[in-house]
Amino acid sequence: MTRKEFLEYCLDTYGTTPDFPFENDFETAVLRHGNNCKWYALVMKVSRRKFGIESDEVIDVVNLKLPLEMFGSFGTAEGVYPAYHMNKLHWVSVILPDAPNDVVQFLVNASFEATRGCPKGKKP
Repeated sequence: MTRKEFLEYCLDTYGTTPDFPFENDFETAVLRHGNNCKWYALVMKVSRRKFGIESDEVIDVVNLKLPLEMFGSFGTAEGVYPAYHMNKLHWVSVILPDAPNDVVQFLVNASFEATRGCPKGKKP
């Protein structure tokens, strides 16, 4: 899956568009819930070397938050790694060009649900 396809999937499925919260960085995109502003995806450019792959190629990666019970199932899926630059107990990194589209869609759906929560300032 390409970055463009991933962002289109998120727009079509959740109605969310990326924002770019990091000053002078227009490559790293965050996808958030509209009601509580929680991140459900972080899209960035990362070297394959960061994942132990012998290559300097810079690729599109998306970090997704998963429920703990899912880690055993997807921690070893093709293109899925412990999170780069985030809490490895709650997040995974998915190398977009390597992971099967159905795995990417399933994981982003899980991340969206895991971060749904309640609106800011409101308690359940």
